[in-house]
Amino acid sequence: MAQDTEKSSKNRIQAVVNAFNIVESLEELDGTTVSELAEHRQIPNSTAHVYLKTLSESGYVIQNGDTYRLSLRFLKHGGYARHQLNCYQAAKSQIDKLSNETGEVVDMGVEENGKRVLLYKSEGPEGVTQKPTTGEYTHMHMTALGKALLACQPDERVEEIIDTHGLPPATEHTITDRDALFEELETVRQQNFSIEDQERRDGIRAIGVPIRDDHNRAIGAISISGPMSKLTNERITEELLGQMRDAVNIIEIQTKNY
Repeated sequence: MAQDTEKSSKNRIQAVVNAFNIVESLEELDGTTVSELAEHRQIPNSTAHVYLKTLSESGYVIQNGDTYRLSLRFLKHGGYARHQLNCYQAAKSQIDKLSNETGEVVDMGVEENGKRVLLYKSEGPEGVTQKPTTGEYTHMHMTALGKALLACQPDERVEEIIDTHGLPPATEHTITDRDALFEELETVRQQNFSIEDQERRDGIRAIGVPIRDDHNRAIGAISISGPMSKLTNERITEELLGQMRDAVNIIEIQTKNY
C-alpha cells in the first residue's frame, strides 16, 4: 500500500511537470494543434490531446478550431505575482519618467531562481522597439540587468547560478568563461553599474544599476538600452548614469512605503 501511494504521488507530480511543459510549448509554438504539440514534445497524439483538453476545461487554454493557445488567465496570475513586489510598485512611475526623459527603452528586472526576470518595460519616444516581453526569463550573464544583479551576490551564489544554468552564448560577444565573468562582476561592484555590450543582441548596448534595500541587498535593477551609436561611453557617463542613479534613489526610498 505504501509503495502504491508513493508511486501514485510520483505520478501526480510528474503530471504537473508535464502540464507545465505543455504550457511552455504552447508559448514557444505560438499556438499549436494536437499533432504539432505531440511532435514537439515527442509524446503520443492521444496524450497531447488529453493535456490540452484538461487545460482547456480548466480555462488555461483556449481552443479555436484545431488550434490551441494560452488563455489570459496567466496574465491574472502574473499580474498578481508582480504586484506583490514592493520594488515594482515603487519603480513603475520612475521607469516611465526615465524613459520619457532619455527617449530610450528602460527595463526593470529581478532575480528569481538564478535567472533575470523582466518585470516592466517602458519604451521612450526615440527608443528602439525590442522583442523581449514582460515576464521573460533570461540567463543573467548576458544582460545589463542580470550582471547588475549578479554583482550584488556573493561569489558562492554566483558559482551556484553558473553551475545550474551555465554560461551559454547569445552572440559572439557574450561572456562564456567563468573567470572572465568574475572579473567583469568585480568591475561592476567597483563602479556600481554594469554594461551590456552586444552580449545578447548584436548592435545593442545597455547599462544597468541595482536597486538595494536597507541591508544593501539587491532587490531589483533597472537598465537603459539602445543602439551602440546612441549609448556611447560619453553619454553613459555624462548623462544616463546620473539620471539612472537619481531614479534608483527615489525607488529605494519609495519602496519602504509599500
